[in-house]
Amino acid sequence: MKEHLQHHIFKVISLLAGQQNVRAYAIGGFVRDLFLKRPSKDIDVVVIGNGITFAEAVAKKLNVQVSVFKNFGTAMLKYHDLEVEFVGARRESYRRDSRKPIVEDGTLEDDQNRRDFTINALALSLHPNNFGELLDPFGGVSHLEQKLIKTPLNPVETFSDDPLRMMRAIRFAAQLNFKIDDTAIEAIKTNTDRIKIISQERITDELNKIILSPKPSLGFEYLFDTGLLHKIFPQMVALYGVEYRDGKGHKDNFYHTLQVLDNICETTTDLWLRWAAILHDIAKPPTKRFEPGHGWTFHGHEDKGARMVPKIFAQLKLPLNDKMRFVQKMVQLHLRPIVLSQSIVTDSAVRRLLFEAGDDIDSLMQLCKADVTTKNEYKVKKYRQNFELVQQKLKDVEERDSIRNWQPPVTGTDIMEIFGLKEGREVGIIKNQIREAILEGEIPNTREAALQFTIKKGTQIGLKVVAQTK
Repeated sequence: MKEHLQHHIFKVISLLAGQQNVRAYAIGGFVRDLFLKRPSKDIDVVVIGNGITFAEAVAKKLNVQVSVFKNFGTAMLKYHDLEVEFVGARRESYRRDSRKPIVEDGTLEDDQNRRDFTINALALSLHPNNFGELLDPFGGVSHLEQKLIKTPLNPVETFSDDPLRMMRAIRFAAQLNFKIDDTAIEAIKTNTDRIKIISQERITDELNKIILSPKPSLGFEYLFDTGLLHKIFPQMVALYGVEYRDGKGHKDNFYHTLQVLDNICETTTDLWLRWAAILHDIAKPPTKRFEPGHGWTFHGHEDKGARMVPKIFAQLKLPLNDKMRFVQKMVQLHLRPIVLSQSIVTDSAVRRLLFEAGDDIDSLMQLCKADVTTKNEYKVKKYRQNFELVQQKLKDVEERDSIRNWQPPVTGTDIMEIFGLKEGREVGIIKNQIREAILEGEIPNTREAALQFTIKKGTQIGLKVVAQTK
């Protein structure tokens, strides 16, 4: 492994380890990623002894600043493109009601025992006597080859001690396309109630990492099968299942949602567009109705879904800002391009969609394409062709009418000046009429046409022009 430790910082650590007779090891994710051939800029160094003192010596030798976190017994320095964190080897024990461990000084074996997974317990010696030697007490390299997530010790205790590790196991499985060991799966199932001692922020951080993985459905299937999803996101679990009545069934909206999520991950790494995929049908359970002679309907699920978004974001401690409003907009509008693609597309309908979607129209079209999950190749081809027609129409109308992020060519202030009005009902009526006339294509989206229209509509309701405006 020596060829992977050629960076100057390893030579400095090795030199000081030899001079001070200190055992130091690169451990955890950096070593794991060497075997996975993934680039890593974060290095964890465990020291048998005082990690902070050793880090300060390394920083002095490199002539860089060191940040010390005494409460955690760690120190961190930046050198070139690397972030290196030093910590003393430790033993950990846990109280039943907390994931914060009681920490004591320990050996390398103690430190590897406390690691979450065997693939994260790999260590490389940095002492000159055995520089580059791999210490793999739990078969982590073999598990990397098997693509297996396994805990170093009894998984029931591992997950009970720190229940966040259940989320981390699933996150690593999704990120790396690994399988979770069967005994670990059973341990998660028996420990799902323990997730309640973890802060929502930490749970959501892991959930977002699952969502940002190459194929998030792998993680969500583990979350569902173990029962964790039922604890952390019950609204999504409610999508699961198919009900039949009079021989008619609907699709399983849980697995449909996972397919839409995987589909959109092929075209975007945007976390919030991926959240829109997760939530686009979230209101189907409360809007589900059976109509005799017709079948199952979910009328208004886009409107109700948009209203559910703020509550879900608050529950999951997701940001209640423009990110949330973007997801809300996507959920609200996700059926509109599909409806357009199934009928003759009028300029008026396209203008309205551009008006409502604004700069997010391209994201909306991505979501709608991802929402096509039928296995009927003919239907898929037909939908895609129709979407291409809609996109061309969107482009043509936008180039001609400039409706995206539309601002009224005649403002409320203009209307008040023209007719000598104060703010009130008449101003609102005329503003709405101008907007509708432009969206319907009755008048072009220009100031001159809108001013003429304003005077015409004002005089129709008995207003008199008292001033001219340009």
